[in-house]
Amino acid sequence: MRHGKKINHLGRTASHRKAMLSNMATSLILHKRISTTLAKAKELKKFVEPLVTRAKEDTTHNRRIAFSYLKSKDAIKALFGEVIEKVGTRPGGYTRIIKTGFRLGDNAEMCIIELVDFNELMLKEAKPAKKTTRRSRRSSGKAADAPAAEAQTEQAESTEE
Repeated sequence: MRHGKKINHLGRTASHRKAMLSNMATSLILHKRISTTLAKAKELKKFVEPLVTRAKEDTTHNRRIAFSYLKSKDAIKALFGEVIEKVGTRPGGYTRIIKTGFRLGDNAEMCIIELVDFNELMLKEAKPAKKTTRRSRRSSGKAADAPAAEAQTEQAESTEE
């Protein structure tokens, strides 16, 4: 039984897993998108998203905590700089996992994990989408009477003159 076992150990020792997630998080922050296995991507998502949330408030304490996880000055600069500029307004969900198929050698499920607001292709597709409201086909009275009411007011004004 696996009750209460929330961490996927990924077949590694604790130190190896911690170092691997730190390196992957640094690569994700610097390159905005990396390709990896699905299991690693799911663990990386749990590792990176709290760091991005912490980076919303730029304090020395938060920078030191992020550095203890990432161990890279360049990644800290990118995280607290350009990454927060784009995703700082989001309430969460800073990463996206896109499945890409299976690896040829061992048939492992592969995916791309990326920071959400850095994918230009998806941003271009999202902009033209026009927001519409749902309306019934029946005349509700207000929408159908509005042009007729305007015409009646114009006729009344012209007859008064």
